[in-house]
Amino acid sequence: MGLAWLGQRTRGVPSFGLKIGFKILKPRSREEITDSHLVSAASTRDTLIVEEDKGRTKTPSPAVMKHGAPSSVRDALPVLARKVVPADNSCLFTSVFYVVEGGVLDPACAPEMRSLIAQIVASDPEFYCEAVLGKTNQEYCDWIRRDDTWGGAIEVSILSKFYQCEICVVDTQTVRIDRFGEDAGYTKRVLLIYDGIHYDPLERIFCDPDTPPLTIFSSNDDIVLAQALELADEARRKRQFTDVNRFTLRCMVCQKGLTGQAEAREHAKETGHTNFGEV
Repeated sequence: MGLAWLGQRTRGVPSFGLKIGFKILKPRSREEITDSHLVSAASTRDTLIVEEDKGRTKTPSPAVMKHGAPSSVRDALPVLARKVVPADNSCLFTSVFYVVEGGVLDPACAPEMRSLIAQIVASDPEFYCEAVLGKTNQEYCDWIRRDDTWGGAIEVSILSKFYQCEICVVDTQTVRIDRFGEDAGYTKRVLLIYDGIHYDPLERIFCDPDTPPLTIFSSNDDIVLAQALELADEARRKRQFTDVNRFTLRCMVCQKGLTGQAEAREHAKETGHTNFGEV
């Protein structure tokens, strides 16, 4: 499971009583709690409970006294978290660049990624036709290069092929994961979270501040998908999403009020206005 603390043995920490589901194991020190115990709990969907064994507690080491020892295995586990990127119409491109580059936040990457997508689309007009793009090949290429347009499924699919990795987009409104490149045999996987209008990258954060976040995962790592769904479900319960069919927009060019994505799209076709703000 790639647990950072399993490779860092610390002397002087308390012993723990370990329980997996209804199975109670003998008290074990932190050094003796291995990946196999955690994998066993994950595979059976049982709860892993770790309790300090008061009878065998040792004097904490100076490092533990200074920084504090974890109260449970959960405190020591890396967690999946959202990395917030700017809401500047290019959040998809910034987010994809962040995860595929291993945690590099560079909003200036968007123009290059837009140009890259336009080049790929222009190179294959037969496949990227009007039926796929919703506009002619040339119109699409001109459109995607603009800094006021939003990326979506088409762009994610193209970037998945270009970077040769599965891009998983977890939706906070539906608590669903759309996996681009799932059947392509890629060995790597990256994750984004989407709230209806905005994309953010997901990364695994470690309790050791010196360990950099992890943004690229094995395509066999299904635990990270389960963690992503948990994040999405929590956001849904807190209503941290935008219903694109019902939210209210205002055209920032002519100030006309619009309801939902469909009206905004129709208004853009009629007027050429593409700068919208949520009310």
